[in-house]
Amino acid sequence: MSEPEFSARGVRIARWPRSLTRAGEVRIEDGRLALLTSYGSEIDSAPVSAVRAGRPWFAKPDEAVATVNGTRYRLTLHKDGAGGGDGHGDSAESGRFLAALKRAARKR
Repeated sequence: MSEPEFSARGVRIARWPRSLTRAGEVRIEDGRLALLTSYGSEIDSAPVSAVRAGRPWFAKPDEAVATVNGTRYRLTLHKDGAGGGDGHGDSAESGRFLAALKRAARKR
């Protein structure tokens, strides 16, 4: 098994209006995006070519929105899985996620 192209832990994964996990994992591996709970159970997954993701104007800097299998998820990605800080987050982690998703889709 290859190393993931992107992996972030400590991710809050929400499906409007409710939170599914506050310490989940987002992983891009072998051309698939997987959303996992803190226990490693799969919430949802799809080929990266079928996933739509972005950062809407109303989102906080550390948030991204991903549509997986027709379901919209709000992902709050904190640098190194740290949820603390000043509440503004780090846009670098959500930017890294979006860039990795785009790269993985181009490879396929």
